[in-house]
Amino acid sequence: MGRWFQRRVQMLWTGVLLCFSAGFVALGQIPPPVTNGWALFSQVKYTQRFFKEYNESFLVPAFDARIRQYENQEVLLKGHYMPLDLEEKNVIILSRFPYSACFFCGGAGPESVAEIHFRTKPPRFKTDQVLQVSGKLALNANDVNHMNFILKDAELIIP
Repeated sequence: MGRWFQRRVQMLWTGVLLCFSAGFVALGQIPPPVTNGWALFSQVKYTQRFFKEYNESFLVPAFDARIRQYENQEVLLKGHYMPLDLEEKNVIILSRFPYSACFFCGGAGPESVAEIHFRTKPPRFKTDQVLQVSGKLALNANDVNHMNFILKDAELIIP
């Protein structure tokens, strides 16, 4: 009975240690949920880079490890609908600020707009209509035809 008991205790402690260390590994790999994507986006630094094919300079983000850990994670954004004519019918642009102060028309930076790719075709929105969406974050540093922050498989939370 002594050996059997000793073996059971050893198995129990091994299980406890595995669960404990798995918990630490999981904590290091899965960041906390992002309930305010704009605050996360505002942490990104930008530099000017010249694109020969456009003969123009654009601000390019430097996504560090702190930001990259949120890639493919669920992000929540609440912002203003921007009426841009996009080819894809399931895609809209959301701005942290109203149209008059947005990245395209006002003085805001690229961290204040996001490209939203809905799972299904969204309803029609009005300019500056406040929306809340949730989707998986994709980061874009090189394609100037798309925003730096993209939410994929997005769902409309508040129309």
